[in-house]
Amino acid sequence: MEKIQLSILFKIIGIGSASGLVYHDDTIYVISDNSTYLYEYKIVEEKLNKIGLVSNPQENIIKKDKADFESITLKGNDLILLGSGSTEKRNQIFKFNINSKKVKEKSFAEFYKKIKSELNINEDELNIEGLITTDKTIYLFQRGNGGTSKNGIIYANDDPENPKFKFIPFELPKIKNIETSFTDAILVENKIYFLAAAEDTTSTYEDGEVLGSIIGTIDLETMKLENYFQISEKNKFEGLTLYKKTATHIELLLCEDNDTDVLETDIFKLIIEN
Repeated sequence: MEKIQLSILFKIIGIGSASGLVYHDDTIYVISDNSTYLYEYKIVEEKLNKIGLVSNPQENIIKKDKADFESITLKGNDLILLGSGSTEKRNQIFKFNINSKKVKEKSFAEFYKKIKSELNINEDELNIEGLITTDKTIYLFQRGNGGTSKNGIIYANDDPENPKFKFIPFELPKIKNIETSFTDAILVENKIYFLAAAEDTTSTYEDGEVLGSIIGTIDLETMKLENYFQISEKNKFEGLTLYKKTATHIELLLCEDNDTDVLETDIFKLIIEN
């Protein structure tokens, strides 16, 4: 990762505290950690649609009540949205079918409960910020910004009725003596691209001073950190999606959680040359 270029691609008015995004078919789907809408932005038309996920969707929900959507991924024609699990109100999983436009909601509380029990993660330490799904495996990216810094990847077989778990701890690079922690991840072929941010806090609930963000890669087979690069000293990037890939470079789209009530979001483009 020697040649990297980061720039703002465009601004979307109407979305605040963006925490994840998926690019698909000239459309960007965005989630916010303090909203119960799924946002659909048509790039060519420059049009934003708000899709309510619950009967009375809201924006700028107060911290103690928010669903805290931090993870979004596309599996087939379904967008999967997942709460972080950091409080009882953050245990929901939603599926939105891109073709039918139908929304399905389910509690993920028992799944999270088993994770905490089997992997010895404290009640106030679980904080899922990224999700990758394959045919047989679910990868959950645990942001280790709590007191015990359990930063790592949770493997789960794709069987909600009889889940089996494995935890791979990761010691990620530091920014200003604060270890970065996972904020999102995607799978491109056999390589995991991840975002991680440094925030001066030991709480999965309270925000702290943002010290910057990195991007890195992990080999899917060996689960070893390959390389990384700091991409910001001030942004807390929390969303990552594949935009384009060629023989010479990869283009990724990023969004950031600005931790404000302002309903506007910058979409960044990150170019990494091979």
